[in-house]
Amino acid sequence: MARKLRSTRIFDKSFQRLPKTAREQTLTKLDLFLGDASHPSLRVKRLKGSDRIWEMSITMNYRVTFEIGDDQIILRRIGTHDILRNP
Repeated sequence: MARKLRSTRIFDKSFQRLPKTAREQTLTKLDLFLGDASHPSLRVKRLKGSDRIWEMSITMNYRVTFEIGDDQIILRRIGTHDILRNP
Protein backbone atom coordinates (compact mmCIF):
# COMPACT_ATOMS: atom_id res chain seq x y z
CA MET A 1 0.00 0.00 0.00
CA ALA A 2 1.35 3.41 -0.94
CA ARG A 3 1.57 5.97 1.78
CA LYS A 4 0.06 9.39 1.31
CA LEU A 5 1.56 12.69 2.39
CA ARG A 6 -0.29 14.88 4.85
CA SER A 7 1.04 18.14 6.25
CA THR A 8 0.47 20.09 9.42
CA ARG A 9 -0.63 23.71 9.41
CA ILE A 10 2.83 24.69 10.70
CA PHE A 11 4.46 22.87 7.77
CA ASP A 12 2.13 24.56 5.26
CA LYS A 13 2.79 28.06 6.62
CA SER A 14 6.55 27.51 6.73
CA PHE A 15 6.55 26.02 3.24
CA GLN A 16 4.79 29.08 1.81
CA ARG A 17 7.42 31.37 3.36
CA LEU A 18 10.32 29.52 1.70
CA PRO A 19 12.00 31.00 -1.36
CA LYS A 20 10.55 29.70 -4.62
CA THR A 21 13.62 27.58 -5.40
CA ALA A 22 13.45 25.91 -1.97
CA ARG A 23 9.74 25.13 -2.49
CA GLU A 24 10.52 23.57 -5.87
CA GLN A 25 13.40 21.55 -4.40
CA THR A 26 11.11 20.39 -1.59
CA LEU A 27 8.50 19.08 -4.03
CA THR A 28 11.21 17.26 -5.99
CA LYS A 29 12.64 15.66 -2.83
CA LEU A 30 9.19 14.64 -1.56
CA ASP A 31 8.55 12.91 -4.90
CA LEU A 32 11.87 11.14 -4.55
CA PHE A 33 11.05 10.20 -0.96
CA LEU A 34 7.74 8.61 -1.98
CA GLY A 35 9.53 6.60 -4.66
CA ASP A 36 12.65 5.65 -2.67
CA ALA A 37 12.77 6.73 0.97
CA SER A 38 16.27 5.32 1.30
CA HIS A 39 17.77 7.44 -1.48
CA PRO A 40 21.14 8.73 -0.18
CA SER A 41 20.50 12.36 -1.12
CA LEU A 42 17.57 12.50 1.32
CA ARG A 43 19.72 11.55 4.32
CA VAL A 44 16.66 10.22 6.15
CA LYS A 45 17.24 9.44 9.81
CA ARG A 46 15.38 9.26 13.08
CA LEU A 47 15.79 12.35 15.23
CA LYS A 48 18.08 11.79 18.15
CA GLY A 49 16.06 11.16 21.29
CA SER A 50 12.81 10.48 19.42
CA ASP A 51 11.22 7.18 18.55
CA ARG A 52 8.62 8.63 16.20
CA ILE A 53 10.00 11.76 14.50
CA TRP A 54 12.27 11.56 11.49
CA GLU A 55 14.13 14.11 9.39
CA MET A 56 15.20 14.38 5.78
CA SER A 57 17.36 16.86 3.92
CA ILE A 58 15.97 19.02 1.17
CA THR A 59 19.21 20.94 0.64
CA MET A 60 22.25 21.43 2.81
CA ASN A 61 20.31 24.25 4.52
CA TYR A 62 16.71 22.99 4.63
CA ARG A 63 15.23 20.04 6.52
CA VAL A 64 11.81 18.44 6.87
CA THR A 65 10.65 16.63 9.98
CA PHE A 66 7.96 13.99 9.67
CA GLU A 67 6.18 11.07 11.30
CA ILE A 68 5.34 7.78 9.64
CA GLY A 69 1.85 6.43 10.22
CA ASP A 70 0.17 3.26 9.01
CA ASP A 71 -0.93 4.70 5.69
CA GLN A 72 0.37 8.25 5.74
CA ILE A 73 3.44 10.36 6.26
CA ILE A 74 2.79 13.49 8.27
CA LEU A 75 5.03 16.42 7.33
CA ARG A 76 5.54 18.28 10.60
CA ARG A 77 7.98 21.14 9.97
CA ILE A 78 10.22 22.55 7.26
CA GLY A 79 12.99 25.07 7.56
CA THR A 80 16.65 25.53 8.25
CA HIS A 81 18.59 23.13 10.41
CA ASP A 82 17.33 25.09 13.47
CA ILE A 83 13.93 23.36 13.26
CA LEU A 84 15.59 20.22 14.60
CA ARG A 85 15.85 21.88 17.99
CA ASN A 86 12.05 21.86 18.24
CA PRO A 87 10.78 19.30 15.70
